[in-house]
Amino acid sequence: MNMAFILSVKGSDVVSTQPHRTLAEAAALLASRGIGAVIVSGGDGEILGILSERDIVRAIGRDGAAALGEPVSRHMTARVVTARPESTVEQVMDQMTALRFRHMPVIDNGRLAGIVSIGDVVKWRVEDIETEHRAMREYIAHA
Repeated sequence: MNMAFILSVKGSDVVSTQPHRTLAEAAALLASRGIGAVIVSGGDGEILGILSERDIVRAIGRDGAAALGEPVSRHMTARVVTARPESTVEQVMDQMTALRFRHMPVIDNGRLAGIVSIGDVVKWRVEDIETEHRAMREYIAHA
């Protein structure tokens, strides 16, 4: 199972914001779309960073409510780890676990192809395991 397949099922819609927007605007965007992270991009579509709910909570915890008026660029993760369409579920899950983040953009030929969450990755990994388990039971039952 790879990221291209997951994106073909879940879709490739990616929500983004600009670096000058405030954390309050980004929080409202996350809430209205029911998502946990937003890509921060420049005018040319280049990925400048990623901002998650965790980033917002940490900013408020550190700076209080005043953080909500600060620009996204001040609190986003600028070093974005990405996957490729051919990256496997196991590879992406390992990276997300090791680096402790929950959202990963997928880049195809230098362009943003979509974004996957830890929920997406776990869902497909569990499905892989269940399929394998069923096949093993059928094999044993017919052996």
